[in-house]
Amino acid sequence: MEMTVWICCVLIVVLLYVLAIHPSCRRAAREAKREVRYYAHRGLYDNNSDAPENSLRAFALAAEAGYGIELDVRLTKDGVPVVFHDPVLERMCGCAGSIEELNAEQTDALRLLGTDQKVPRLQEVLELVAGRVPLLVEYKMEQMDATVCMRADRLLNSYPGEYCMESFHPFALLWYRQNRPEILRGILSTDYRDGRSLHMTPLHFCSRHLLFNFFARPNFVAYDRRVKTELSRALCSRLYRIPLAAWTVKSREQLEELRPTYDWFIFEGFRP
Repeated sequence: MEMTVWICCVLIVVLLYVLAIHPSCRRAAREAKREVRYYAHRGLYDNNSDAPENSLRAFALAAEAGYGIELDVRLTKDGVPVVFHDPVLERMCGCAGSIEELNAEQTDALRLLGTDQKVPRLQEVLELVAGRVPLLVEYKMEQMDATVCMRADRLLNSYPGEYCMESFHPFALLWYRQNRPEILRGILSTDYRDGRSLHMTPLHFCSRHLLFNFFARPNFVAYDRRVKTELSRALCSRLYRIPLAAWTVKSREQLEELRPTYDWFIFEGFRP
């Protein structure tokens, strides 16, 4: 009797796990899985040149080369979507503070790594790319407020080309699931146990194992390529047949090593 109870408990846990990681298995995502895609990480950039990351120049180079573009979106203090990765300005702009503490005009005055390149507004990037290559838009959300999705989507709604969205934050995907279900959405993840994230919180644990999928319902998974094994990632690809994107691929050797596992590749530092 006791053994039967244990078996039932194990089966229930397994069932709950499989349901928790269940993505959206849309036909469009399964068809997209057949196509190898390359996205230039923050544009085709070189931070030692006049084309620093997430700059109009880096995006122009990627579009001219025919690569898709991965970019990061944040909101200024007055609610304007701009393209910038870091939570603080110090590394890229040499000053204190964050994008969220500045209004759009103040952000326009910033320059990237001492070049003449500004922090671009999302609208400027869309006008520059003009549908020539697909976009992979990563939303930077630290809280549960999805205003960044709403504001950026007002611009993306009229974008003439292909785009999809991704985020580490499952509520960004939930917003798209509820408001723009036709747009492919991807969940970003890593193992959270290196660098500054040595102490993994319960939220990090759930994110690492894709346990938020049950309400985010991603159409693809974008995973840190340094993580060699992850059961939830493998099941999403092999059982549910959705695309896997690897980030960030930094050499042709890494690319060839990752090809058997991944379908899409977010790259930097070389050209595939």
